Amino acid sequence: MKISELLDPRAIVADLQARDKTKALAELTDALLTCEPSLDRDEVIAVLQEREKLGSTGIGDGVAIPHGKLAGIPELKLVFGRSKAGVDFESMDGQPAYLFFLLIAPEESVGVHLKTLAKISKLLKDSSVRKKLMEAPGQQEIYQVILDEEDSA
Repeated sequence: MKISELLDPRAIVADLQARDKTKALAELTDALLTCEPSLDRDEVIAVLQEREKLGSTGIGDGVAIPHGKLAGIPELKLVFGRSKAGVDFESMDGQPAYLFFLLIAPEESVGVHLKTLAKISKLLKDSSVRKKLMEAPGQQEIYQVILDEEDSA
């Protein structure tokens, strides 16, 4: 399964406005709801915040991968967000996060959830990919960067 197959281009936020973790999670959740309006906004945010209490999903290098599991969803859902100003996400390296992949997985999933987290981490480990994602003008171009990078991997 590819990231591009899980990510609806409508769930890409090219210019996150949030400046703190709580607002960023809410803004990313709102993007998820544009594609999955049946989800309960408060429930999604609560799941994400609960996971953050275990330790920040800000993995460093300007990247955060907030994630959680939710009962009643049939398949994994992804959202991508980019903040040009950066968000204090309490990242491991103490630096702001600029690139976000929000991942919501079915409660009973284990394998696909972990594989997807690994794929996202691998994709964003490459500084040239992070640079391309930061420089892409908008939604479609961001999605194209992800497609191109997966095709060349």
